Amino acid sequence: MTDSPAIPDRASIRRLESLSPFELRERLLALGSDEQRRVAKPLLNAGRGNPDFLTAAPREAFFQLGLFAVHDARAAGQWSAELVAQPPASGIAGRLDDWLTARDGEPGIAFLRQVVAWITAQGWNVDDVVYEFVDGVLGAHYPDPPAMLTHCATIAARYLGSIMGDGFPDAADLDVFATEGGTAAMRYSFDTLFINALLRPGDKVAIMTPVFTPYLDIAALPGFDLEVVQIAADATFADGTHSWQFSAQQLDKLRDPSIKALVCINPTNPPSVRLDDAAVERIADVVREDNPGLIVITDDVYGTFVEGFRSLSAVVPRNTILVYSFSKYFGATGWRLGVITTTRDTVLDDALRALPDTEKERLQQRYSSLTEDAASLTFAQRLVADSRDVALNHTAGLSQPQQVQLALFALFDLLDTERTYRAAAQALIARRLDALLDGLGITLDPDPLRAGYYIELDFMAYAEAHYDAGFAAFLRTNYEPTDILFRLAAQTEIVALNGSGFDGPPWSIRLSLANLDENDYRAIGIGIRHVAEEYLAEWKANAPRP
Repeated sequence: MTDSPAIPDRASIRRLESLSPFELRERLLALGSDEQRRVAKPLLNAGRGNPDFLTAAPREAFFQLGLFAVHDARAAGQWSAELVAQPPASGIAGRLDDWLTARDGEPGIAFLRQVVAWITAQGWNVDDVVYEFVDGVLGAHYPDPPAMLTHCATIAARYLGSIMGDGFPDAADLDVFATEGGTAAMRYSFDTLFINALLRPGDKVAIMTPVFTPYLDIAALPGFDLEVVQIAADATFADGTHSWQFSAQQLDKLRDPSIKALVCINPTNPPSVRLDDAAVERIADVVREDNPGLIVITDDVYGTFVEGFRSLSAVVPRNTILVYSFSKYFGATGWRLGVITTTRDTVLDDALRALPDTEKERLQQRYSSLTEDAASLTFAQRLVADSRDVALNHTAGLSQPQQVQLALFALFDLLDTERTYRAAAQALIARRLDALLDGLGITLDPDPLRAGYYIELDFMAYAEAHYDAGFAAFLRTNYEPTDILFRLAAQTEIVALNGSGFDGPPWSIRLSLANLDENDYRAIGIGIRHVAEEYLAEWKANAPRP
C-alpha cells in the first residue's frame, strides 16, 4: 500500500494561504482526489455552497407551461412543420385552462392551476399575465421593460415582502431589476455606484466580517481601491465561544459619516447566523442619528433558512440596495436568478441630485443616447443601462424564460402558506448539522439565530477552551493555520475551506451543510476529530516531562 499524498511543507502552505479560499480549494481537491483514487473512497467536498436539493413543483410547472406555449403557437398558425406563429394574447387564459383540464394529474398541472387562481384573486387581467408567462417561456422577445417583466417584477417584490420582515416596502414602492444571479447583482451595483460618483476610489466602505471573500476582493480591485473598515463579528456567548454577532462598539464605527457604504450578508456567510434584533436596530439608529446618507448593500440570500429574519432593507429601506438570489433556497444556482431592489424614494437619488455640475455634465454625456435629461434618470434606471454599457440598454434584462422560472419559484413560496417546503429545507440543514456535531463529538447550544447553511468552526478557540495552554502554543509554533485543511484532504478525502479567507479567525474551518448527506457530515466530523487527535498526540509526545 502506498502512502497518503504528501502534505505541502510549511513554507508552501504559507504561500498558498494568500490565495482566495476558492482557489485554495482547488489545491485541496487535487490532494483529496489523489487519496480518493488510492483508497477508492468518495471525495467529500464540503467547500461548495451549491445545494444538493431543489424545488420540484415550480420546475414541473415551467416545463408544462413551455409545452403549452409551443402547442398554442402551433395552433396560432404554421408555415411549415417547425415554422410556427407566435400565440395571440386574447383568450390565452381560457386556452390554457382547456389545456390544463386535459392534463389533470400530470406533474406541475395542479400548481399551474394554483398560479392562475392566485393571479385571478389579485384582480389582474388574467390574459395579460398568462401571455407574459407564455411569451416569456418561449423567449421570443427582448425583455420589456428591460429591468424586468411587469408582472414578474411584482411577483418577485411580493415574495421579497413575505420574507424580508416587518417594514419592507410594498411592491408598488420598489424598483426591481432581474439579474444573472446574486453575483451579477453585486457587480452591477458597485459599477453604477462608481460610474455615478456615489462611491469614489479611496472612499471608506464598511464590510461586516467574516464575509463571502469576493466582497473583500471587489473593494480592493484597481479602479475601486476602497478603504475597508472592518465591522467584525466579535461578540461571544457566556462560555466564550463565538456567537458571530456584532458588538455595539463595532457597529458604532458606522457613525463616522466619512463611511460611505456598508456591505452586509445577512444571514452571514460563512458563520450563517442572522443579525440579531439589537444589531438591526442599532444600524437603523446609526442611519437616523449620525449617517443618514449611508448606502447599505445587503445580500440576503440565506434569509429563508432561519425564522424571525428581518432584513436591513426593512428597517432602512431608503438607504438600501437589496441583493437577493434564488439559487440556494430553490436549488437553482445553474439558473442564475437574482434581483436588485431599491425603493422608488431613495437616498441614492438624493445623492445623484446633489452631485456637482461637472459630474452631472459628465453623466449627461454618458446617458445622452437614452435621454436629453440624464439628471432625471433614477439610480434604478442607471443600473439597467450600465449593465449593458448604456448603448445596449434596449437589450438589457434577464432572459424572459429565466424571469418566468424566477416568478414561478416566488409564487411557489407565496402559495405555500403552511410553509411546508421551508420547514423541510430548514429541517434538512439542521439534521446535517447534528450529524456533523455527532461525528465531532461536540455539542452546540441551540441558537434561534442560526441559519446553519454553513458553519464556521474555530479550531484554535476550541483548543484553548478545552486543553492546556501549551497545546495552543504548540500549534502556533509548529503549524500554519490551514495545515489542518491539507491533512484533511490528504488523509481523509475531506475538502473544507479556511475561515481566514473570509476574514474569519485564522484557525477556523468553513463547511457547507447544503451539499452532502447526513452520513457524509458525520464522516467529516470524524475526520476533523481524527486530525485534531493527531495534533494532540504530537503535542503530548513532544511535551517536556514533569
